[in-house]
Amino acid sequence: MGAAGWSRLAGASTGRVLASAGSLPRPFGVPLPVPPVARPVRSERGADFYRVEQREGRVEILPGRKTTVWGYDGIFPGPTFAARSGRRTVIEMFNSLAVPTVTHLHGGVTPPASDGYPTDLLLPTRCAPGRTHDGMAGAHPGRTAVGYRSYEYPLPQRAATLWYHDHRMDFSAPQVWRGLAGFFLVRDAEEDRLPLPDGDRDVPLMLCDRSFAADGSFRYPSHHDRDAFPDGVLGDVQLVNGAPWPLMEVAAARYRFRLLNGSNARRYRLRLDPGGSTHGRFVQIGSDGGLLAAPQPLDAVNMAPGERFDVVVDFSSFPLGSTVTVHNTAAEGRMRDVMRFHVVRRAKDDSRIPARLSPSFAALSPNSTLPVRSFDFRRTHGADGSDERQMWTVNGRPFSTDAVLASPRLGSVERWRFSSDFHHPVHVHLAQFQVTARGGRPPRDADAGWKDTVDVRPYEVVEVLVRFTGYKGRYMLHCHNLEHEDMAMMANFQVT
Repeated sequence: MGAAGWSRLAGASTGRVLASAGSLPRPFGVPLPVPPVARPVRSERGADFYRVEQREGRVEILPGRKTTVWGYDGIFPGPTFAARSGRRTVIEMFNSLAVPTVTHLHGGVTPPASDGYPTDLLLPTRCAPGRTHDGMAGAHPGRTAVGYRSYEYPLPQRAATLWYHDHRMDFSAPQVWRGLAGFFLVRDAEEDRLPLPDGDRDVPLMLCDRSFAADGSFRYPSHHDRDAFPDGVLGDVQLVNGAPWPLMEVAAARYRFRLLNGSNARRYRLRLDPGGSTHGRFVQIGSDGGLLAAPQPLDAVNMAPGERFDVVVDFSSFPLGSTVTVHNTAAEGRMRDVMRFHVVRRAKDDSRIPARLSPSFAALSPNSTLPVRSFDFRRTHGADGSDERQMWTVNGRPFSTDAVLASPRLGSVERWRFSSDFHHPVHVHLAQFQVTARGGRPPRDADAGWKDTVDVRPYEVVEVLVRFTGYKGRYMLHCHNLEHEDMAMMANFQVT
C-alpha cells in the first residue's frame, strides 16, 4: 500500500480483529469497577514495601461466566499503587504462574536493574534455573530470578499517572492480554495544592479490548498462529477497568479521569455524547509525565497504546438524569461504544481547574547544538526479499540484546526523530520528552506536556526533545503495539 493508502488509515486502529465466540453482553449493563488500592506490608526509613503475587484468578468479566486471568494478586486490572514522589516504593514480586514474567513500570524513572528489561526474567516458583515452562530454556540471557524479585522505584519524578505491566521478551502481548497490567499513581506536593477533583471523584480508567471464547475464557492467537496477526490483535469486546461497556453513576460535579490506553493495538478517539446535536468537552490537565503547564479543552482525546491523559469532565453542565456516552470514533460497530455515565444526583463541589496548573513545568527549546538521532520504525523484508520474512524493525534491524543504537549522557537533552511506515506508538524507557514537531508542522493538542509515548502515524516524522535524568545504564525504546514489540521492534540505548 502506498503513502496515500496509509494516510486514509491515519485515524483507524491497526491490526486484525479476533472474533469472540458466543453471545456478548449488551452495553452499559455492568457497573464500572475501580481497582483496589494496594496497601504496604510495612514502611520504614522512607520506603514503602508491598508484596504482590502473580497468579491465576477466576473473575467474572462477561456476566454469568468466569474468565481465568493472569493477574497481579489474581485480579485484572491489578491493584493500584498510590506512591509519593521521592519516596522509595519496593514491590516484592512473587511469580506463582506457570510462565516467566518481567514487570515494567511504564513511565517510571527507574534504576536499570528494576526497569523490567525484557530478558530480566522472573521464573515461576516451581521452575528450575535456566529452564522455563514454555521451551524458552536459555534463549534470552539476562538478570534471571526464580520465584521472587524485588523491584525498587525511588520515584525521582513529578506526580503522574503511570502503569505497570508485563514486559517479557517475545511474550508481552499475550501476557498483558491475559491480565498482567495495573495503575501506578505518583503524587507530589505541587499537585496536592491544586483544587482538582479528588477522593472518589479521581477515577483511573484503563481502556482495553479483548476477545472471548464461548465459555468466557480469553481468546488470543497461539504462538504458532500469531504470524496471522502481524499488525496487531484487536478484540471485539471493549473493557474499562476490566468490565465490558460499563456504566458509572456520577454526581453533577467535576470528576478527574486518569485515562490509560492499555490495549495491545487499538487506538481511541474519545468523544462525550450527551445525545442530541451537542457534544461534551474534556479538559486535559495532565499527560504521560504529569501536569500540563495550563489546562487545555479538548473536543476529543486521541490515545495510542500506552498513552495516558488526565482529564476533567464537569457533569454539572448536563441535566440531572441525563446519560453521557463515551464513544470511540476511531472504531466501528459496537466497538464505537466505550462506556456511559449517568448523572443521578446533585452534589456540593468545591473543586475547580486553575488557569495555571504547574509553575514548575519547563518547556524545552530546540537548538543547533543538541545531538540529533533518527529512529525509523518500519516493516523490513528479510535478506531474501520475500514477504514471508518480513520483520518489524528499528533502523532496519530486529531487536538484539547486544546492539546499542544511542549513548546519551546522563543529564543531557537530545533531539530524536521518529519516522514510520505504519502506526507505531513509540515508547522510551527512563527518559521523558516533549514533542516539538509532527510532519514538519507544530505538534497536535494530544502531544502536549511531558511524554514517554507518542503516536507516530504512517509516513510521518515526529521530532522530540528527550531529557535523560535519573540513572546510567541500559534502557530501551520500542513500539507499544505489543504484537510489534514481540516481533522484535525494540532497540537499546545506553545512558553514560
